[in-house]
Amino acid sequence: METQVVEDIVIVGAGIAGLTTSLGLHRLGVRSLVLESSDTLRVTGFALVMLQNAWKALDAVGVGDILRHQHLQLIGVTTTSLITGKQTSALSFDQNGKHGACEIRCVRRNLMLNALANELPSGTIRYLSKVVAIEESGFYKILHLADGTTIKTKVLIGCDGVNSIVAKWLGFNEASFTVRHAIRGFVELESNHGFESMGMQFFGKGFRTGFMPCDHKTVYWFFTWNPTTQEEELEENPAKLKQCVLNKLEKMPSDVKYFIEKSELDDFHSAQVRYRKPWELMLGNISKGNVCVAGDALHPMTPDLGQGGCCALEDGVVLARCLAQAFSDKPKEKKGEEEYKRIEKSLKRYANERRWRSIDLISSAYMAGLVQQADSKWITFFRDKVLAVFLADLLLKKANFDCGTLNSSK
Repeated sequence: METQVVEDIVIVGAGIAGLTTSLGLHRLGVRSLVLESSDTLRVTGFALVMLQNAWKALDAVGVGDILRHQHLQLIGVTTTSLITGKQTSALSFDQNGKHGACEIRCVRRNLMLNALANELPSGTIRYLSKVVAIEESGFYKILHLADGTTIKTKVLIGCDGVNSIVAKWLGFNEASFTVRHAIRGFVELESNHGFESMGMQFFGKGFRTGFMPCDHKTVYWFFTWNPTTQEEELEENPAKLKQCVLNKLEKMPSDVKYFIEKSELDDFHSAQVRYRKPWELMLGNISKGNVCVAGDALHPMTPDLGQGGCCALEDGVVLARCLAQAFSDKPKEKKGEEEYKRIEKSLKRYANERRWRSIDLISSAYMAGLVQQADSKWITFFRDKVLAVFLADLLLKKANFDCGTLNSSK
């Protein structure tokens, strides 16, 4: 027999956006239910570079200091061309520049998700709860789960990633594939790695790689590239894929390449890079009635500005702030209709606040990626000689954003 549960707010997906939204609502006294299709929190990708806009959002929901104590603050990043062997830029984070204070740390994804989840009331996250269909029912949405459960909810929030069923319901196309692939890896050493809180980036012909320390013993690395058809087939064989990457990095200093060599095959993940076309966000419905999307369900973007996770945190704070307002004033009459209208208005306010920020980041990241990963001799020359400082500055410029506090009037 089918079981039906009735909820005020259901969030699909216990990723960064979903947990931040739920925690933001909890801080404002509003309960939500988070549905997660897997049996645990998802940690694909290993780590994320959290820039200053992310820390403002983490502080807004009250977990910033928990994560600060677990991760090193980066003091800068150097960029080197493996074509010329010369350093093309050095960006310092340890001083106030034209974009304000720069707090940047490479955060382990599992530690961040746990920090958010541990602050939620027991029972907020329902695991093994895969949504397979969405149905309209007056002022409610009815969710059908794979286990036969149905959930009736006043608000539906899709934080279910790049393959979002909620985004599809709103009319969005599937996220578009680029020709680029990204490999993300992670290594935990027995002793200090000696990075001295510095990040490193290297550019080659058609690829970009970077290394960021998370703490004194762990290093996160990434490798984005334009693989040939034969190289794409290596994704089926992690050992050969790892060797292919090391071959491309033969000109890299051996003490840096060591971190990839030490990474276990289970500790790196490869996937094709996807993004949402900006004009879809210009024309599409970020919210519709009592339904909206956030995080990668809203704005999947290329990784070139490190803003995917940061932007998801912003979404969560803004959405919680807007939505909590709809539940703070109890209607005197026509409860269903009046409440629905308040919810609809609050989600529209969220959509308006996030639309152009998302478009800006998607577009900027995509263009930065085209330049950074070019395999044209002329573009790589122009990148290394002229654009290197501009691209480094762009990273900080896009991070110079404040999503506000949960109680702000934004």
